[in-house]
Amino acid sequence: MVNSRSMSDLNPKVAAMCSEFVNRCKAQGIDVIITSTYRDGEAQDKLYAQGRTEPGKKVTNAKAGQSFHNWRVAFDFVPIVGGKAVWSDDALWTKCGEIAEGVGLEWAGRWKKFNETAHCQYTGGLTLADFQAGKTL
Repeated sequence: MVNSRSMSDLNPKVAAMCSEFVNRCKAQGIDVIITSTYRDGEAQDKLYAQGRTEPGKKVTNAKAGQSFHNWRVAFDFVPIVGGKAVWSDDALWTKCGEIAEGVGLEWAGRWKKFNETAHCQYTGGLTLADFQAGKTL
């Protein structure tokens, strides 16, 4: 089972965007940690089970093959303040999201359905169906 936190496991274009995001956050005085990049199908299904058939809170609506993480074009992050993850500062999350958008990423904090402030992706206009059919960036 693979649930990576390494930028090197992302598509090279997305890895470069992720690195630029981290650098721009740092330039704005915001430290961020990348918490998830590539997930294989087994890891995705394990996350999907959380809050359904396994204990915990639901964290995804995507089964294996239905998450952009499975296609190496998405990552999750968390801002760090004073050495601790900050999950409840909306202004800080919005600033991070704006920085992500500034490097060309889609920030899921703008999504109307399943708003996910910790998630960014770059699909180059490709859909999940495109990736499932074998298309790549």
